[in-house]
Parts: sequence; C-alpha cells; structure tokens
Amino acid sequence: MLKSLEISRRQLLASSAAASLLSTSPLAAAAKKRSTPIVSTTNGPVRGLVEDGGIHVFRGLRYAAPPVGKLRFRAPQPVPKWTKVFEAQSFANAAVQDPVQGDMPKDETHGEDCLFLNVWAPSPTKAEQPVMVWLHGGGFSSGASSRPTYWGDHFARDGVVMVGVNHRLNVFGFTQLPDSWGPDYASSGVAGLLDIVAALHWVRDNIAQFGGDPENVTIFGESGGGAKVSLLLSMPSAKGLFKKAIIQSGAALQATPRAYATSLGQSLTEVLGVAPGDVAALATIDTQRVFDAQKAAVEKVKSTETKGFLITGFGPSIDGKELPGNPFSPQASPIAADIPLIIGSNKDEATMFMMDPALPKTTAEGFERHVAEAYPNDASEMASALREAFPGYSPGDLIVALGGLQMFWINSVILAERKLKQNAPVWMYRMDHELPTFGGRLKAGHATELSYVFGTYDNIRHFVGPGEPPARMAMQMHPAWVAFARNGNPQTRFIPEWPKYDAASRTTMIFNLTSKVESDPLAKIRRIMSRYVTA
Repeated sequence: MLKSLEISRRQLLASSAAASLLSTSPLAAAAKKRSTPIVSTTNGPVRGLVEDGGIHVFRGLRYAAPPVGKLRFRAPQPVPKWTKVFEAQSFANAAVQDPVQGDMPKDETHGEDCLFLNVWAPSPTKAEQPVMVWLHGGGFSSGASSRPTYWGDHFARDGVVMVGVNHRLNVFGFTQLPDSWGPDYASSGVAGLLDIVAALHWVRDNIAQFGGDPENVTIFGESGGGAKVSLLLSMPSAKGLFKKAIIQSGAALQATPRAYATSLGQSLTEVLGVAPGDVAALATIDTQRVFDAQKAAVEKVKSTETKGFLITGFGPSIDGKELPGNPFSPQASPIAADIPLIIGSNKDEATMFMMDPALPKTTAEGFERHVAEAYPNDASEMASALREAFPGYSPGDLIVALGGLQMFWINSVILAERKLKQNAPVWMYRMDHELPTFGGRLKAGHATELSYVFGTYDNIRHFVGPGEPPARMAMQMHPAWVAFARNGNPQTRFIPEWPKYDAASRTTMIFNLTSKVESDPLAKIRRIMSRYVTA
C-alpha cells in the first residue's frame, strides 16, 4: 500500500508548477549573507549563515559517520572529529530514493552518505529555547528535511530551535538481515530509526551551543514522519532524549513482523547474489543496484501479515531489543508513558492517493457496495453515517473520505485511546481547511496542513493557493505547536479553548479558517470502525 500511495502523491505534485517554483535554492543569495560566529560541537567547529530576521541557519551538519561500505545496513557509528571550521551553508544529501518527486527541489542531492541535519536557531543571545526535531514524511521510502515546506525560520523567529533530520530510508534503512549475519546486523531492520536516535543524541550533546534547551525537546513528524514518532515512543534507546511528541497523519500501531522482515532481507541478498555473512561482498555492491533490487526482493516474499499502516516492504521491524515490540498494539508501550502528545489528521486524507478516474462516475449503489465489502455487518449504518458526516459529497467522494478515515484517522483515535491509559496528557485535532488549488479536488487532504504548522505557505503558494486563508490557518496552528514545545500545552489566544482528550468527551480541535472544538466528532463512524480494528 505504501508504494502506491507515494506514487500517487508524486504524480499529483508533479502535475503542478512545483518543479519550477521549488528549483531555486536558498543558497543562491548566500554570498549576500554574513556568517554566524563559530559554534563548537562535539564533532568539531561549524559556522552557518545569518539570514532574514537574524535567524542563524546551519545546513548539512553531519551527526554520524557515513553508513557506506562495511557500515552499510549497520547501526550508525560516531563521526570522526574535525578541527577545521565546517562551513554549514549547503543542504547535504538526503537518503537514496526515487528522484521523480514533484515537491523535490532541483538541487536536492541523494546518497547513502545521508546522515545530516539542519538547524534553524534564534539569535544566540536567546539561550535555553525549546527545541523541535522534525521527522519528514514520505513513508519509510522517500523525503528530505530540507524541502521548502519544512524550513524552520518561522519556528526560530518564534524562539524555537528547530532541527530537521535526514536518515536512511527504504532498503538502506530497513533491511533486516537474517541471524546468520551476526550481531552487527541484529538490528539492521531499524537502522534508519537508530539514525534518528543518533541525531537526538547529537541534539542532547550540542543544541545548547545553538541556544536550545536539551531538556526541552519535542519530536514531531507527519505521515511516515508521524509513524517514526510513534515508533520512537517505544524504543528504549530513545528514552530521555525528548520530552514531548506530535504525530500528524501518521499514527503507527504496529511495526513489521520479524519473520517477514528477515525473509525480506534474505530475499534481498539472494537477488543481489550475496552469500550469508559475506560483509565484504555486500559492501562493494553499487548503490543503485541495491536500490533497484528492492522490488524483486519484495515480490519474492508474499505474506498475509503485512497489511497494517506502512509495514509492507522495507520498513522498521521488531528486533526484540531496539524495537522490542509493537509501539501501540495491543497497548501503548510503557517506555514513553510520561510523554505528552498531540495527535491528529486531516478531514480528507485520501484525496492525494485515491485518484482513480472511475471514482467520479461512481453511483450511490456503487458506494453502498464498497461500504458493504469493508463493513458487512454494519453497511447500512456506516453508509448513512458517512453521508451525514460529509454532506454534499458525491458517492465517489464518500469512498475517498472513507479511505482517508481508514488510512489515518481511526489509527490516530486508537493510538490516543491507548495512550490515555498512561499518565501523560493527549490533545487531538483535525484539520478541515480545503485547498482551492488543483480544481479543489484535494480538499483538506494529506499533508495540506504542513505549511500552516511551519508557517511556510509562501514557499508553496502554487499548492496552498493565494490570498489570506493560508496565513489565517498558520496563525492558528503554528503558535499552538510552538506553545506545546515551550510549555507542554498547545493553548494560545489564537484558538478556542482546547481541552485535553479523554475517552468520555473525546474533545477535538477542528482547525479551519474559524476553528472550533467538537466533542467526539464522527462518533457513529468511530464506533463502527472500532469493531473491525484488529491491531
């Protein structure tokens, strides 16, 4: 499912003017900007750029050794220290991935050597500011923290030190090799997550030098990034490295089963022609050949155990140590019981993925058949509840709305329910503002909230549309995220009172041009869907 979702998303974005609008590098004007003072890190001295508003930006900071050659598929290793000042003015490699993506700047580079992070910081005179660590979307297969939607200058202007992390993805980040490869590869199936843990260690050890408070770190991510947050909440090695978390449209209840993951790893080595344990041979295979072998490896391994969210193919798998078990199935992992959480999704998540040209022609009868296939014991009630919840939607639109609820919303609700059984508070949201672009077909679709959270809507006007609405959305969402990072509560003067989520009232913030709070939104749909959840 993940692969098809990502392809659909790329096709839509590629159809826009994104390529031309995102082709301009922020570094084109670097010569006109002055350098920051030298900052001493545990790895060596670095120097960035002072940009608009006095924001200090450090791009391409290495946080772990290049995971190449004999380090391929292994846990991240320490960086060899340097003494010469590193000029942190350019974004460095993102992970190896499919290069055909509409939201990818033309100057974005990829490589196995991709363990870099970027820092946006207020003036260094503002010490001990809250820290937010961003985990990008793209499932577990694509994406980069350097894309214009994710720039952290607005967070920095509001007194937050923001860190964006690149890490290994797809086959390079999540190949679980069989036990025959020995202890160095026992957790190779979560190498990409261990990269993030290494980045969080870097934050703990260095962020004070950039004005941040290492004792007040919030991790946040969307889609695949939200899934990464979900998984980090259950990793012993991440415990203590962050104090708060935000999951946007990416609640992951489960991880890939160990048996499937090791079968997939075995399949990959067979496709590549590498004997068990032959580290030298594995180290010398061309990067592109490894990347290209993924599809054949997945085709060789058929499984009925991998139908959950983002767990088909090369994704994080349970190893019993670094990832001891499922993060939120059958219950929330106790490892992060004390971590406050914001979680939510968008009203029309699936519009970016479900673009079958036959959908607009769907009849009412076709919609009812679709519902009956998914909810055979509650078909009439579910169809009625969907029509009530989405008035004015065509039968095809209703099918897409249902798909989004199934993909993203219900898991967010279940994750929140299970988190509530622990001590820390939870806040739930839904983003309802519909885009006017692309003929309006995206509505409040997947990822459409991102530039409101970051305040970067001017970077992607082709996507969010003209005029005041994006600014109104950002004025509500961005300060709430900042407030949560600062003091653990998202309440601000720009939104109505946002009570904590609980199993009785299920109070949810509905972000829109005029935001409001609802008690148990989509209650009828929630009750029916919950009867069919097996995770």
